[in-house]
Amino acid sequence: MNREEYFDTKSINGRAQKIVAEGVADALQYCCDKEPEFEQAIEQSGKTFAECLNEIVKDVGPSKPGLSDFETYNRAVKFYFSTAKIWYTMHIDLSGDNGAAKPITMTENKKDTLSISLDDLLDF
Repeated sequence: MNREEYFDTKSINGRAQKIVAEGVADALQYCCDKEPEFEQAIEQSGKTFAECLNEIVKDVGPSKPGLSDFETYNRAVKFYFSTAKIWYTMHIDLSGDNGAAKPITMTENKKDTLSISLDDLLDF
């Protein structure tokens, strides 16, 4: 599949579609990189990227003015691969890097990282 051509965002019409197009294209290409079966599903679907965007934003309007990124990406993946299950993980570095020198006693390790599943926070 020629990804550059397939995920071309320059020819997308519609205000809502244009808003989500670039982020969705990046996310779907990332999925293709990680899972060749997903790229194959896109190729074999016979569906266009514009149709995917139309499906994502189909109920956006005055009564539903927007979508979360999570909902947007869920809709995009399910458009091509209806049986896919999507998990989101967030890693928070509690020590951060604020530019200050770290104390001598501090060591770099995973203890300073909090990992939570967004699936536990969101109701899908």
